[in-house]
Amino acid sequence: MTVKEALFNWLQIKVVSDARPQDRSAEETTRFFHHILKEDHGVEEIQVRLEKDGYHVRYRQSDHQQEVRYDREQVEQLLISIEAEPKYNQTFGCGPEEG
Repeated sequence: MTVKEALFNWLQIKVVSDARPQDRSAEETTRFFHHILKEDHGVEEIQVRLEKDGYHVRYRQSDHQQEVRYDREQVEQLLISIEAEPKYNQTFGCGPEEG
């Protein structure tokens, strides 16, 4: 996995995690990709800006600042897919049917 692929995966799941703060799986997956970026690619800092033309990700790797842009629709597609799936939008609680 290249650094750009890892950044894209991290950004996609970070968008999900930010939109769904109760989603522990999204939070854990965000940490997983952050770990890959740090340990496998030496990425030390990540900053994200959302602009008209997409997501701009600035990162530091080997003491060099770099920036890459990702298409907004591609980044947000995972969130759209999750939100469209009814089983991921249930509220879990302890109702009478659960004992």
